[in-house]
Amino acid sequence: MLELYTDKMMNRGMAVEDPQSASKILWLDEIQHAVNEANKDMDKAKQWVTLVVDVNQFLEKEKQSDILSILKSAVGNTNDVMPECADRYYDTLAKAKEQKSKNVSTEGSWLKLNLQEKYDYYYNIDSKESSWVTPESCLLKESWLMGKEIEDIIEEVTADYIREKMWSATEDMLLCFQAATSGPLLRKEYEARKSFLYEQEEHVTKIQAFWKGHKQRASYMHRRQMFIDNIPSVVKIQSWFRMVTARKNYLSRLQYFRDHNNEIVKIQSLLRANKARDDYKTLVGSENPPLTVVRKFVHLLDQSDLDFQEALEVARLREEVVTKIRGNQQLEKDLNLMDIKIGLLVKNRITLEDVISHRTKLNKKKGGEMQILNNTDNQGIKSLSKERRKTLETYQQLFYLLQTNPLYLAKLIFQMPQNKSTKFMDTVIFTLYNYASNQREEYLLLKLFKTALEEEIKSKVDQVQDIVTGNPTVIKMVVSFNRGARGQNTLRQLLAPVVKEIIDDKSLIINTSPVEVYKAWVNQLETQTGEASNLPYDVTTEQALTYPEVKSKLEASIENLRRVTDKVLNSIISSLDLLPYGLRYIAKVLKNSIREKFPDATEDELLKIVGNLLYYRYMNPAIVAPDGFDIIDMTAGGQINSDQRRNLGSVAKVLQHAASNKLFEGENEHLSSMNSYLSETYQEFRKYFKEACNVPEPEEKFNMDKYTDVVTVSKPVIYISIEEIISTHSLLLEHQDAIAPEKNDLLNELLELLGEVPNVESFLGEGAVDPSDPDKVNTLNQLAKTEISLFLTSKYDIGDGEAVDGQSLMIKTKKLIIDVIRNQPGSTLSEILETPASTKQEIDHAADMVSRAVLDSRTPEDMKHSQSMVEDAQLPLEQKKRKIQRNLRTLEQTGHVSSKNKYQDILNEIAKDIRNQRIHRQLRKAELEKLQQTLNALNKKAAFYEEQINYYDTYIKTCLDNLKRKNTRRSIKLDAKGEPKGTKRAKPVRYTAAKLHEKGVLLGIDDLQINQFKNVTFDISSTEDVGIFDVRSKFLGVEMEKVQLNIQDLLQMQYEGVAVMKMFDKVKVNVNLLIYLLNKKFYGK
Repeated sequence: MLELYTDKMMNRGMAVEDPQSASKILWLDEIQHAVNEANKDMDKAKQWVTLVVDVNQFLEKEKQSDILSILKSAVGNTNDVMPECADRYYDTLAKAKEQKSKNVSTEGSWLKLNLQEKYDYYYNIDSKESSWVTPESCLLKESWLMGKEIEDIIEEVTADYIREKMWSATEDMLLCFQAATSGPLLRKEYEARKSFLYEQEEHVTKIQAFWKGHKQRASYMHRRQMFIDNIPSVVKIQSWFRMVTARKNYLSRLQYFRDHNNEIVKIQSLLRANKARDDYKTLVGSENPPLTVVRKFVHLLDQSDLDFQEALEVARLREEVVTKIRGNQQLEKDLNLMDIKIGLLVKNRITLEDVISHRTKLNKKKGGEMQILNNTDNQGIKSLSKERRKTLETYQQLFYLLQTNPLYLAKLIFQMPQNKSTKFMDTVIFTLYNYASNQREEYLLLKLFKTALEEEIKSKVDQVQDIVTGNPTVIKMVVSFNRGARGQNTLRQLLAPVVKEIIDDKSLIINTSPVEVYKAWVNQLETQTGEASNLPYDVTTEQALTYPEVKSKLEASIENLRRVTDKVLNSIISSLDLLPYGLRYIAKVLKNSIREKFPDATEDELLKIVGNLLYYRYMNPAIVAPDGFDIIDMTAGGQINSDQRRNLGSVAKVLQHAASNKLFEGENEHLSSMNSYLSETYQEFRKYFKEACNVPEPEEKFNMDKYTDVVTVSKPVIYISIEEIISTHSLLLEHQDAIAPEKNDLLNELLELLGEVPNVESFLGEGAVDPSDPDKVNTLNQLAKTEISLFLTSKYDIGDGEAVDGQSLMIKTKKLIIDVIRNQPGSTLSEILETPASTKQEIDHAADMVSRAVLDSRTPEDMKHSQSMVEDAQLPLEQKKRKIQRNLRTLEQTGHVSSKNKYQDILNEIAKDIRNQRIHRQLRKAELEKLQQTLNALNKKAAFYEEQINYYDTYIKTCLDNLKRKNTRRSIKLDAKGEPKGTKRAKPVRYTAAKLHEKGVLLGIDDLQINQFKNVTFDISSTEDVGIFDVRSKFLGVEMEKVQLNIQDLLQMQYEGVAVMKMFDKVKVNVNLLIYLLNKKFYGK
């Protein structure tokens, strides 16, 4: 209170200090006035304290009924408090206090009142003390309503109530008054206000914008504060609502998908197909396919169980085809020999027992003796010893070198005499290439043909026509191969329909020889009349053409010839695609080689040479003798008659003239009417021959190169007899200087490792042949035909740490990259190599390698990868990446890849491998189908040979039945199988040399005069073996020498035209008369 008084006095003193004041001293009345003012302020402060404390405590107690008594006692003007507003007072005050309390975190017990905006009054509600100066540690109670706030609320509530009552009481009267008197005024005010607002539109807009902004900010802040105060609840509400919305949308979408399941499947398959198609187009068509596309297709490089099964099936069929070809060839040779023997039997030149012996041999071969013997798998060269294994591997490397480097065999062919080279080609070379039973071997065989043909043209052809007039070795080999088992189906498809039509046409008669037509006409006349004709029997061509009947028949034959020739020509021209690719490629090589050596040769000359190969050498013989080339099916004992043969020969003759553009002249002048036809046909042939040479190179056709063997699943294998291995080894050593003149040549290294040529016993191993076997030589000769399988490998396979070429390192690096990109994603190879692999990627990679190891364990030995590649595959992912980086640096130094394009070159190579893998699978399926077709054709041919053998059996049994009914000097007993069981030995005969010389059997004896022949005797006796005779010579009774004669050997000499032979190396005898003597004395013939 003292502070208030003092302050009042000071205020009065400051007022006295006015310059106009008369004195600076406070008078008593001024002091009394200051004291009265201070007392009034004190009363006012107490009244304020009472109001604030009572109201706030009442509100905290929440006693609504006592609000009027408290307000009336505390408020100075009690008229302002109306009982009707008691509830409104309470509600408004409670809301105001609640709102004020929300923003207060901490508060004290002091109340603060500002009087006259000058004095501050402080009151402590707990201790009841008051002060006009700020107390120490004063903490205000901010949650309570102050006096001014309470009075304003009461005044506002009371005014609202009074206004409401006033408007309610006079509402009708006001409305009438307003309607009657205030309308014009209001309209005037409205218009004035409206005009004012339009004039102040810019300011109005700003005010409204400011006000709206203020209200919006206030609303936003209020709303924001509410959200902040209720964050947990908001999060829950939002999560619940989002959950409900998401679930509703999900269920609705799911139901929609279920209702349209079929459409969705189609759309998805279409989109996936389009995506896969686009990716594949990128892989195939893009010059630099991205890594993301390559990764999608690397699984195509995996070898599945189906791949292995197909590869094994191809290998099995290839082995069976090769074996069947060799068996059929041997059966064909034996059947031809059987034909000769039966022919000699018919002429009483050999005994029936000789024929029966050969028949027994045939039946054994028919029963399966020609199958590959497997008894060498665990002994001989394939025995499990280090030395034998090394020899086997060296032979495998030798034949791999010969197979893949055609220059060696090409040189060897021309080093041998032609008769030996032909046999060598028919056996060893075709065996080495498995008769081109798959794509790889056909490719390599064509490379050999190409190299050998170029060598032959370069060294042996002096004129363009030498190819036509001579008999080139390579051309003969090519034609023989393409007419063999693989090309036989082509010839059948090409010619069989038209040839069969010509043969089946019984009314077709084509005879273009005027003399033969004349003789047939004379015979017809005499047959019809039964009287001898007055026409001459022997006439010339010119004389025969003078008869109208001959001319008319000749013209009819020429017309038929044109008609039939057109059919054959159309069949050939329209079937160009059926022509073997290998034959067409060799025709292309032949044409290019001749053009290179003889640049002045015309296109017609070159095409005639092509025609000589394609038509004359390949097709023409099959047309003339379709039965000899298996073009048509013939039954055993069946044959083409002379008229059919002549018809086919006439057609072949016309086509031969047309292919060589040779007109009918000279002795064929009578056929000159066909010359215009020949010219037209030649133009057709010319187009055909030109188009036939339009073929791709083998590398493109078979999708192969010199590195193909490194990436193929299975090792190449050949099936070759021991005899052929020994023969090849011997020939290579014999001509080693000419084939490999350089000392450091790979061939010389392999031959040096092999050493001398081994014999058959060393291949078969000890114990294969009984040393005491009297027929050991024949047994060895038979076992020499035993076939063994050689898995060909290069001596210089890829090995880790070796100095390998860039391409080989590229292959190893590609395999490592494929393993890495399967498990680690990335847009570029550099990014993948630089990014460390995660633990999950390492685990996935290890699982992939385990799966591969399981697959490799089921893989046959000959189809497994090299050891170095297997070891690389087992490396962890990070080690593989480091090895890839090292390899890439090496490849970059060799120029194979470049880091500038992020090693895109090696990705392009992987993409190429993926494309090639698809082509390889397609080719393998085609090869499998082709092998099955070839095997079926070979089985049919074998069945035909067996039918012929049965036919011969029937013939020989008939001979035996006839023989049993005759009384001959030798009796033949038959066992249960119809075979001769025992015979009586004929007595030996003795002749002097003089007697034999008199009979003409003996022609002379070296170093002995004719008058001394009487001192020489010869004793001839038959042995236990049928057809074998012992001949002993004696001089003056002293036995000198003994030789054995084989009747079959003598008959073979007679068949081959050998008239004179030597016995004892000095006695010359006549072969024909010796056979006659033996037949007469021992067979009673």
